[in-house]
Amino acid sequence: MIVIGLTGNIGSGKSTVARRLESLGAKIIDADKVARKIVLPGTQALAAIVESFGADILNSKGELDRKKMGAIVFEDAVARARLNQIVHPQIKEAIHREINTYKAASNCCPGANVAVIDAPLLIEVGLYQDADEVWVVKVNEDEQIERLAGRDGLSPAEALSRIAAQMPQEEKILYAHRVIDNSGSLAETLKQVDRHWAVMLKEHLQAPDSI
Repeated sequence: MIVIGLTGNIGSGKSTVARRLESLGAKIIDADKVARKIVLPGTQALAAIVESFGADILNSKGELDRKKMGAIVFEDAVARARLNQIVHPQIKEAIHREINTYKAASNCCPGANVAVIDAPLLIEVGLYQDADEVWVVKVNEDEQIERLAGRDGLSPAEALSRIAAQMPQEEKILYAHRVIDNSGSLAETLKQVDRHWAVMLKEHLQAPDSI
């Protein structure tokens, strides 16, 4: 099985790339969905978050208020580190379980088996080490701000604050085997994904030279 680590900063269009990879046959492990599961009511992670940040972080249903939590951690590096200490180990453990499940299934199935770890913090938490390749989706800052304003209703200042809270994409690109520039049209982005996919399969699945 080939494991791709897919990452990109907020507003980069990483989800668009993940959907294209899924349509090409990849199995997607969505770190955001994993993160939501581990903080459901009754979980150890949610109890630890409440202990650290107080019960005001919950909504009326006893669930984590993600918008309130986000507003706190994007503005406070210390708070962000506290939250990460709670959730990152459990997210990594859950993703490792999914990878191992897919790998076990791939042993009995012919053809190209590809799993994608779709994670905005792939590099920061060390998940890139579980991947055969790292793919980084990049975008120019003006496009990021525009997308965040349209998608999340953020002001330019709020968007810049969230961008600044993440590892600069120039640093992420240093880890990349393949880079997708999502600053242009959707068609241009999808062409890049398809091209990288074809080259990756050729490189990883080609038969060894005859002796």
